[in-house]
Amino acid sequence: MNDGTPDFEEFVSACGPKMLRVAWLLTGDPHQAEDLLQTALAKVWPKWERISIDRPEAYLRKTMVNCHVSWWRRRWTGELPHGELPEPPPAANADPYEEVVLGQVVAQAVRALPPRQRAVVVLRFFEDLSVEETAEVLRCSTGTVKSQTHRAIAALRGHLPARELMLDGGHRDRY
Repeated sequence: MNDGTPDFEEFVSACGPKMLRVAWLLTGDPHQAEDLLQTALAKVWPKWERISIDRPEAYLRKTMVNCHVSWWRRRWTGELPHGELPEPPPAANADPYEEVVLGQVVAQAVRALPPRQRAVVVLRFFEDLSVEETAEVLRCSTGTVKSQTHRAIAALRGHLPARELMLDGGHRDRY
């Protein structure tokens, strides 16, 4: 414990799966998510003794968002994803795959968002951060977070059928 290794290893063991999920939501690709998490952990490791006193999970999350932003700024080559998911199966009373299809549709819609909006959606709705916490991670104002959230939700409404946007599991008769 004198060099911080056990604490860091415990942290990675405890928070690794959750942070991998955040990375996957940011990148949309499991391989890039693993690379993103590994890169962020490599950046956090040398500063671990100082970080571990504060909020290490928040620091790692912020590092992942910053790495991801620098990746898409550097790597964008003008290509846009064009693959589409197959049509969902016809509605049935007890479709065991409906949740999987819904998850894929939502994930595809989130990945179609511009990177800044995607980061806001991931942090606000998947990581359940407040507007202020999201603004801190993204180094922007709360107004920017709110406007990016508004634009992202409007874009998602354009991509997703109304039933996917319902919050109560589809138990409403009217939208």
